[in-house]
Amino acid sequence: MNQTKVDKLLLKLIENRISEEESTELLDWLKSEENLDYFNEFVEINHYINAKKSFEYNDELLDQIKNTRTKPNYFKVFKYAAVIIGLAVATFVFKDRMLTSKEPSTPVAPTIVNNKIQPGKNTAVLTLEDGENVTLGKGADYKTQTLSAKEDQIVYSSKEEHIKEVAYNYLTVPRGGQFSLTLSDGTVVSLNSESKLKYPVHFIKGKSRVVHLVYGEAYFDVSSSTEHQGMDFKVFHKKQEIQVLGTQFNIKAYKDEHDVFTTLVEGKVAVKHEEKTLKIIPGEQSRLDTTTGAITVSEVDVLSETSWKRGVFSFKKKPLKDIMKTLSRWYDMEVVFENKSLENKKFKGVLRKNQSIEDVLSVIMSSSLDSYEIKDKTVILK
Repeated sequence: MNQTKVDKLLLKLIENRISEEESTELLDWLKSEENLDYFNEFVEINHYINAKKSFEYNDELLDQIKNTRTKPNYFKVFKYAAVIIGLAVATFVFKDRMLTSKEPSTPVAPTIVNNKIQPGKNTAVLTLEDGENVTLGKGADYKTQTLSAKEDQIVYSSKEEHIKEVAYNYLTVPRGGQFSLTLSDGTVVSLNSESKLKYPVHFIKGKSRVVHLVYGEAYFDVSSSTEHQGMDFKVFHKKQEIQVLGTQFNIKAYKDEHDVFTTLVEGKVAVKHEEKTLKIIPGEQSRLDTTTGAITVSEVDVLSETSWKRGVFSFKKKPLKDIMKTLSRWYDMEVVFENKSLENKKFKGVLRKNQSIEDVLSVIMSSSLDSYEIKDKTVILK
């Protein structure tokens, strides 16, 4: 069974519209350990354990499904997967007829003309302190006294140097790219598509470790301050400052969006803007409106917000307009809504980042689209 069909069946499962025949097919697919891993990821990211509105289930069993990500017990996972699918089938059979008797719109076969859209890859441009630009990616290894760059990452030397002035490098990830780097203090930064980071080649002893997210999205796994004489770590973006001591968090600050989102995975951070400072805890996200200066904090699904770093897109009832903006960055494509009413139509599901754009649109089309067209590097939604 190909990946596109699998994703469609998983989507049907969570939307309670999977048939008994399809559930049997999905159970057969789950017999593979690799497929069980994917199922685990799918369950965990989408929090399918919150399906209380539709299912009667055992919290303890489903919690064990969530926890299998770190130490998988494939026998148990398969058993619990069968429980979930069985419940889905029961729901399919007995739930309100309004969902099952409703005539779905007949999808129209997409039109594909010279499709030039490809999934993103590991690629970036490193700008050295002297202004030289170095293109990085597959087959473009690069090495100096201070850094070593391979296919998907840069690692800076941790050798301590007595420096008085900071020399900065820039890492720019284009649309259709991703890359990561390990700073000289051991902090790991993963950069998403269309992002740019400014950072020092070496940090100065006794001073705060400071980097600048010029634009885009970055996930930080910060080296603890206890390993660096208690010196804190700061991330600046325009007028926003994030101060941490050692933690994991995600910042989303794209050029074409006026909101800056900071999502805390673990640890503690303080988000500052002008005279305002807000502390956020794990599971929370701050939102800075750069046009008004207002900062708000709310609880979010951290796994979903940071799923891009794990090789998937997780969309939880997001409007197609927002979804297509995300996909356009990764696939380096343009999107046209021929049917404007589709912009606010919502979609829920998990998509792998290595899938072709046709496979991705096919999954979305199974629940949220009637048809689409691809011309060169442009997607037209109808």
